[in-house]
Amino acid sequence: MKRSSGTPLRRVLISAVVAAAIAVSIAPAASASAAAATAEDDWFVSPDGSSDYAASAAAAYEFLDGRVDEYCSADGMCLPRSYQGGFFSTPTWEFTSSFLYDDALTVMAYAARGLPDDIRRARSIGDAMLFVQANDPDYSDGRTRASYQPGSLRDGAVEIGSPASFTGNQAWVGMALARLFDITGEQKYLDGAVRLGDWIETNTADTVRAPFGYTGGQDAAGTSFTFKSTEHNIDVTAFFTQLATLTGDTVWADRAAIAEGFIAAMQADDDGHLWTGTNPDGVTTNYYPTPEDPQAWSYLATLDDRYSSSLTWTVDNLHAVDGPYEGPAFSSADVSKVWFEGSGQLALALRARGGEGDAGYVQKILSSVELAQRQAVNGDGRGIVASSSDGLDTGFGDLYYASLHTGATSWYLLAVTGYNPFRLAVDAEPPTTPGTGAPTGMPADAEGGGEALAESGSAAPVGLIAAAAIATAIGAVLLPRRRRARG
Repeated sequence: MKRSSGTPLRRVLISAVVAAAIAVSIAPAASASAAAATAEDDWFVSPDGSSDYAASAAAAYEFLDGRVDEYCSADGMCLPRSYQGGFFSTPTWEFTSSFLYDDALTVMAYAARGLPDDIRRARSIGDAMLFVQANDPDYSDGRTRASYQPGSLRDGAVEIGSPASFTGNQAWVGMALARLFDITGEQKYLDGAVRLGDWIETNTADTVRAPFGYTGGQDAAGTSFTFKSTEHNIDVTAFFTQLATLTGDTVWADRAAIAEGFIAAMQADDDGHLWTGTNPDGVTTNYYPTPEDPQAWSYLATLDDRYSSSLTWTVDNLHAVDGPYEGPAFSSADVSKVWFEGSGQLALALRARGGEGDAGYVQKILSSVELAQRQAVNGDGRGIVASSSDGLDTGFGDLYYASLHTGATSWYLLAVTGYNPFRLAVDAEPPTTPGTGAPTGMPADAEGGGEALAESGSAAPVGLIAAAAIATAIGAVLLPRRRRARG
């Protein structure tokens, strides 16, 4: 499908910059893992030459740029719409809601590449997150809601789309703000993240009903959900671990350990995959359906080899084929269609694991996403659609559609760049405590882009790497032109 923005020179420049950034993120450097590198470790070159991941990533970033720039306030706060096209766009109706989970992913995708405009756009999203947090029409306790109407920012207002305050969403917004503090050193981002952490602890901690952990959050009326979600507790584990690192307060590490204990309690004894969580009683296990995301996220958040089996289970049980596309489905409820957001998640987790056969499977599912980027129904040649075709049943009362999605696009970029959103650079290494099952053979870029992130409070490495990438890109494009001009 024809791509609608960007001159040929601009597209070549962007592709070259992305290629340089990818080269930085996967550069073996002088490490033990580099010595063990093989041809199978080259994640970004399709064996048959059909997938140009650098050009694909550049186009995906263009898609995100357009979405972020579409709805911005005069003072530069921006929330991108999450979905567009197909089911979400008709002649008489346009769905423009911005889900903060998707927005958090967009922040992470920008951090993965780390160019100056990427950080500027990431900050514009972070500033919008702080604005809606501080100006909730009903609460002043630090929570955020599931989604907002982005156009309201232009009027300096907060218009809520979906009003629930789910625990996992709070954690994702918190991780995005924590990442922005880690990159920029601006205290306001850490303050906002701590407020979200305090809200989670105050309103969802359950150390009465075993297995202990964190419940699902609250509905629009402030009524607490009583179930515990494995996915939410993974999010809390990662978020609280980041807060412990950035604040130096060990209470966050203690709280993260409670959430991590819940994850371990949800692991099946026979095949090692993770159950959904508990039923509303907070005690008994919810066995159906089994979603993909806790399988991949458990490994990414902990880098603990005990969750390696959850990745294997996903490949064996959730693989879907839908026409020319293949990859994981959303859950065991419907394996007839590919959930492209899950493709990015699973590819990133398998890259981190680096086990036998993982490279081939990652190539398979990422090349399928790249194909969908180019030819999927309702696509634009840049963004990634949520599902390979309309009507993917999650099993939780929702459907996914073949509509352009910032979340799916961001997860694809995280997978291509090898950037782990659950871990800060300082927390990127796998556990080394005896008995924790630290993975072996993990790629050097398992945290992904760690070199492109500063230590807390310093953005210098971002600028250095961006400058080097841009210089390389400009030289690659302009030098041949100068040679031709000299005849």
